[in-house]
Amino acid sequence: MGGMQDGPLRAGELVSEFLVYLESVRGLSANSVAAYRNDLKHFLDVVGPETDVPAVSSAQLRACVAQLSLKNRASTSVNRFISAVRTFFAYCRKFGYIQYNPALELKTVRTPGYMPRFLTAPEIDNLCRQPERSELLWKVRDTAIFETMYSTGCRVGEIASLKTSDLSDGCRSAVVIGKGSKARKVYFGVDARAAVEEYLADRRKRFAGEGVADASPSLFVNQRGGALTAGGIRWILARYTGPDGTRKPVSPHALRHTFATSMLSAGADVRVVQELLGHSRISTTQRYTHITAERLIAIYNEAHPHGGGDDE
Repeated sequence: MGGMQDGPLRAGELVSEFLVYLESVRGLSANSVAAYRNDLKHFLDVVGPETDVPAVSSAQLRACVAQLSLKNRASTSVNRFISAVRTFFAYCRKFGYIQYNPALELKTVRTPGYMPRFLTAPEIDNLCRQPERSELLWKVRDTAIFETMYSTGCRVGEIASLKTSDLSDGCRSAVVIGKGSKARKVYFGVDARAAVEEYLADRRKRFAGEGVADASPSLFVNQRGGALTAGGIRWILARYTGPDGTRKPVSPHALRHTFATSMLSAGADVRVVQELLGHSRISTTQRYTHITAERLIAIYNEAHPHGGGDDE
């Protein structure tokens, strides 16, 4: 990799090299690499894969952004594209392919305030009881998945990647590998620990004599004993929150948001929550403090004898 070369430095070839770098050197997850690939595909579609990268101008990059706007892409998608091309050209400059990063001239667009969706305490209790009530799929496994997601605040990909060997201290904690291949410790509450232990016992019985589940290193497995994927977990959650279940669709990330909101509402230090969530920037965690402040005001107005009025 790297170094000034004779002949054209084709955009398509350098993008492919950059994606390999992200995965093998930077250690980004498959989902993150796929997001970069998708954004840089748009870049290649506009400027052409045969284009000489040192010849790419900021005007061409602004044209890429303009086309996204014409397609009515969300401001977050536009800004993600800008971030992707900035990172790509920074890579090219780092390894001597270009002298200047034209993407630095791009300006991000204003985004509306984003408030992560979260569940209330009754809603999360209702969700965790849903497998027992409806018995749609594998109820003890599904309860364990929901309790683990809420108790640990893990991303869905981190839940799918959990191994039984990652569990420690009697299912009280586990080590997960997050973004950037960073390891962190997460914790299981009483309900989550009990649910996981019941699931593991049921899993051993279910596959007794087959040697399937015990041979699988994954904590959560499908009904054939194979590793449960992130997509599989999303599908399971959709089944229980769709027409057959609560009829209130919930995403896996909403459970992560609920964990963060619950912790901060209970008085946990924001830096502790940042560590538990695996956020690289504290500003990402601090957005939940606005939610908890609004919740506290709502609770005050509902509970205080003189609350909720308009008098100053």
